[in-house]
Amino acid sequence: MKKEVEQMIADIILEVVLPVFLLIAVGSWMQKVFKLDLYTLAKINFYCITPAAVFMSMYHSDMSGELLGTVTLFYAIYVIILYIIGSVTARTLRMSKGMKAAFNNSIMLDNAGNYGLPINALVFRGDPLASSIQALVMSLQALLTFTYGVLSIQGAKLKGNYRAVIIGFLKMPVPYALLLGILLHMWNVPLPTFLSMPLTYAQQSMVAVALLTLGAQIVKYPIRLYRLDVYISTFLRLLIGPAIGISIVLLLGMQGIAAQALIIASGMPTGVNASILAEEYDNEPDFAAQTVLISTLLNIITITALISYAKTF
Repeated sequence: MKKEVEQMIADIILEVVLPVFLLIAVGSWMQKVFKLDLYTLAKINFYCITPAAVFMSMYHSDMSGELLGTVTLFYAIYVIILYIIGSVTARTLRMSKGMKAAFNNSIMLDNAGNYGLPINALVFRGDPLASSIQALVMSLQALLTFTYGVLSIQGAKLKGNYRAVIIGFLKMPVPYALLLGILLHMWNVPLPTFLSMPLTYAQQSMVAVALLTLGAQIVKYPIRLYRLDVYISTFLRLLIGPAIGISIVLLLGMQGIAAQALIIASGMPTGVNASILAEEYDNEPDFAAQTVLISTLLNIITITALISYAKTF
């Protein structure tokens, strides 16, 4: 039994974790050597590759309406609990309004997209059900980012530019791709080849492009090892987050691939969007950048253990 567990962990490291971080490392190296245009890379990911991956995942989904509702319920409970924990922690540490907003964003806005989707694809070998669950989680995460994530910072900064928030939300392509994929799947609408082929090409490029972009994004942040609040955020994001996810899966009585996908999804590091929002609104940008970088690096250890545990469901 011990040898089987050790072999499983070795396989996860070699077949999932190492490929992911190798591509991240290549992206970091390319950024240092070539000074990549991160703005263009982000736009390609956000407006082309990610929507295509979400659409195709939902179009080919094996997810029933009941499971879709269950995943949405899981996510709602998950982020509410994280918000409560984050708020209590921030109050205990006597954080300012701006710092509280940045702290909550760091634990609630995880990297479900350009890190979570590739992890899911490698763990489940492109299984349609697992892919569609992660795509839904990523879409819900995007909605949270551009609603709560922005509103919390604007509330702290007392700018109150809510019209811009709504316009920004309506410009997001991922929710439309998600809805369209679900509807065409439900109605059994065949996709013509001239549409399905480019969408498939874009979906297949997602893993490499997303991870290279992530590597290029995080390398610009210098590591600072002295901030206690960063480690508290990372602890909540990488350890308490998965514990909450596992508890909700057990509470909802989920099993199999659906349970495994949600457990793994709950263990993602802090998303780059948390740092982007902090920089955009000048709200604790250094703290946000550190949580992204350090949680991503430490996730090498935690995601390996979490995948091993998820396989028992």
